Amino acid sequence: MYSVLNRSCLSAVLRPTTSVRAASASQLLSVRRDQSSAPYLNIERHHDPDAPLSFSLTEDQREIKDLASKFTREEIIPVAAQYDKTGEYPWPIVKKAREVGLLNTGIQEKYGGPGLGLVEACIVAEQFGYGCTGIGTSMESNGLAQAPVILFGNEEQKKKYLGRLMHESDSQGRPLMSAYAVTEPGAGSDVAGIKMRAEKNSDGNYILNGSKMWITNGGVANWYFVLARTNPDPKAKASEAFSCFIVEADSPGVSVGRKELNMGQRASDTRGITFDNVIVPKENLLVKEGAGFKIAMTVFDKTRPPVAALAVGLGQRALDEATKYALERKTFGTQIFNHQAVQFMIADMIVGVETARLATLRAAWQMDCGQRNTYWASIAKCLAADVANKSATDAVQIFGGAGFNTEYPVEKLMRDAKILQIYEGTAQIQRLIIAREHYNMVKDTL
Repeated sequence: MYSVLNRSCLSAVLRPTTSVRAASASQLLSVRRDQSSAPYLNIERHHDPDAPLSFSLTEDQREIKDLASKFTREEIIPVAAQYDKTGEYPWPIVKKAREVGLLNTGIQEKYGGPGLGLVEACIVAEQFGYGCTGIGTSMESNGLAQAPVILFGNEEQKKKYLGRLMHESDSQGRPLMSAYAVTEPGAGSDVAGIKMRAEKNSDGNYILNGSKMWITNGGVANWYFVLARTNPDPKAKASEAFSCFIVEADSPGVSVGRKELNMGQRASDTRGITFDNVIVPKENLLVKEGAGFKIAMTVFDKTRPPVAALAVGLGQRALDEATKYALERKTFGTQIFNHQAVQFMIADMIVGVETARLATLRAAWQMDCGQRNTYWASIAKCLAADVANKSATDAVQIFGGAGFNTEYPVEKLMRDAKILQIYEGTAQIQRLIIAREHYNMVKDTL
């Protein structure tokens, strides 16, 4: 049996002893304006000198971690390989996760959710990543689609679309899911290159035309968050050319493509979505026309840390599996763990996983405190994804020939890890962001 999570935002790792709730959109934008011309991180400004620096989880956070760990051990790990083989969507796991409060963790209590902060969400995501990043991505992608509504939606939009995900089920009793539809066949990292059009009709509603690609939860979503171009002028600034919409998945004109057969994370549902003269009510526009690009970019600050946490979980799993095997396998009369070459690989895994975890929690903590966390969100996502890939590759190496075989768990880890360097912003895009943020912090001081 699992204890059910239903509590307000909890105090976070490294956080001052006074509880700080997750930043609202208005608070976040206020912080961004305040820090637009100065280094975003100022320890003297944000650190409470009366609060000791702590790397310990709070009691509530330990309970959340224990619950998520137990759930992963009992519900995810035993069936992860089977879902990898069949490619089926993990509905039983998703359903049980919602029942115990591990799904939709960022939805506020007033809309029926657990109301956890981003740090707590990352604690949960790491455990899911340990069990299976494919299953974890299926559940965490719900948070990606919700994030724009949580941060920028009006009260009616939050009640309708967040409340629905918490309280309603489909005809088969399965939880309602959502999807973040931004990527297109010709626009991935280049978000400003999006071609999908949204034109206002005589009733003030919008007509959407275009295609989206590689949409996680695309075939199971009840509604989509969609970014489309509302300014037809190709020379218009990105910051003014795009708008965000909430689109019902059963709207006339919405066509869902086949489930993509991917190298890894096969339990995740990835599809192309076509919008053919889809009418979207004007009340489903987020904020205002032209605010879409800023909304999408801000959302990444909230959603990249949980992706980093999934990667940390995968890296920790690779480390644990490699360590266990190295203590069991013997060559030249001793456990292979005693060979220096193996010890070096395991040590590299430890260094990577521990530092990636700290960077992830730092990024999440900043968001929970209302600070602009773009710099650390990209560091966490970049580092954790690279660590996950290296750790999985080294785990296969330590397993030797057995690591290349599907009867052992590490080949799946290696396949699952690669997409972590691609979705939610590629490893190269993260490095561009980190360099840009660094330049902005030091340009006036050097």
